[in-house]
Amino acid sequence: MTLKDSVDAVVAGLDDIRSELEDFYADLHAHPELGHQEHRTATRVAQRLRDCGYEVHDGIGGTGVVGVLANGDGPTVLLRADMDALPVREDTGLPYASTAGATDASGRQVPVAHACGHDMHVTCLLGASRLMAAARRAWQGTLLALFQPAEEPGDGADRMLADGLVDLVPHPDVAFAQHVLPYPAGQVGTRAGSFLSAADNIKITVHGRGAHGSAPQAAIDPVVIASMIVVRLQTIVSREVAATQPVVLTVGSVQAGTSGNVIPESADLLVNVRSYDEDSRRHVLAAVRRIVKAECDASGTSREPEIEEGIRFPPTVNDEAVTREVAAAFTATFGERAGTVELQSASEDFSRIPDAFDIPYTYWALGCVDPGTYQAARQRGTVAQDIPVNHSPRFAPVLQPTLDTGVQALIAASLTRLAKRDHTSP
Repeated sequence: MTLKDSVDAVVAGLDDIRSELEDFYADLHAHPELGHQEHRTATRVAQRLRDCGYEVHDGIGGTGVVGVLANGDGPTVLLRADMDALPVREDTGLPYASTAGATDASGRQVPVAHACGHDMHVTCLLGASRLMAAARRAWQGTLLALFQPAEEPGDGADRMLADGLVDLVPHPDVAFAQHVLPYPAGQVGTRAGSFLSAADNIKITVHGRGAHGSAPQAAIDPVVIASMIVVRLQTIVSREVAATQPVVLTVGSVQAGTSGNVIPESADLLVNVRSYDEDSRRHVLAAVRRIVKAECDASGTSREPEIEEGIRFPPTVNDEAVTREVAAAFTATFGERAGTVELQSASEDFSRIPDAFDIPYTYWALGCVDPGTYQAARQRGTVAQDIPVNHSPRFAPVLQPTLDTGVQALIAASLTRLAKRDHTSP
């Protein structure tokens, strides 16, 4: 039997569970939870895995869940989905839109929404897990369904690993993951080698000297210094990095003062740097420090600036051979709906898990925009303006065919390793 025959044998039960999966997705979308707060989500995931016959390990790293389904001798495949939502107020108009709120890690009350599509990832993995459990005659080996908390703050994978994940489950031979992105629903896109960037988060505090707004000569104005830093940092990418080397530098927050007629004592800047290789990363981070210190020196500050590096996201670099295998499986399964995807400047912590196991992996894009809407925007040349992207208050995957495609993609990837090539019945 071909790989497509094996995929068809497992996917044959999708019609029977589609409505249930759609209801689960709508409920999950309406009940989002921030990173490390995914208690409701994790409980529901764990129960459904147990109902399918999985051995379940929960509470890993706080709210992480892993289901283990052993099905004879053979390879072990790890599938991963992230569970957390964002502090975003949803503006999609969906009948199941989130109205939830929560207290974030800093104690603030914030709105919460699945504005990145992790609810779709969870539902797709549950669907794939259930279908694999129901069609055990079509494959052989062990399947690990891993549901990870706190991808957005960047420490969910690390916490699962620190809690003994590597020793808790069978050692996988390969790992797979997917992410919804603003491409036409029904499409899947692979990319060998570099796929997602590394990301470094930096907090900068500039110390000046406060004074009355009417007496600037008595002050060292940190607002002016911060403004010069913002402008000068833009020259790192435009003047210090080769045009052929992709790097993104964003100053996402500048905060200083509370009144228009008071020059404050200090200013805080939050900077995000995205890069794809270690040489570029080191150069950009060093340049940030150089520019910040030079601007402070030029203004005569009495104190050195504080430059604090926060959580870093690793790069996602897909294994060449594994990606070729999965790409071939997608072509066999989806035909023209399977293709390649361009380099992405988003970041993920998924790769920390396969890296900890020292195994290869591949991570692919799952389209989630209504195809007609996307094509109309493309014809107008307004995709960037009209198609909401991840983290937008208006971002939400179209339910179908995104859900069906995501379930099938996980199954097809798994069966590149687990399929019984010579089985004669499902």
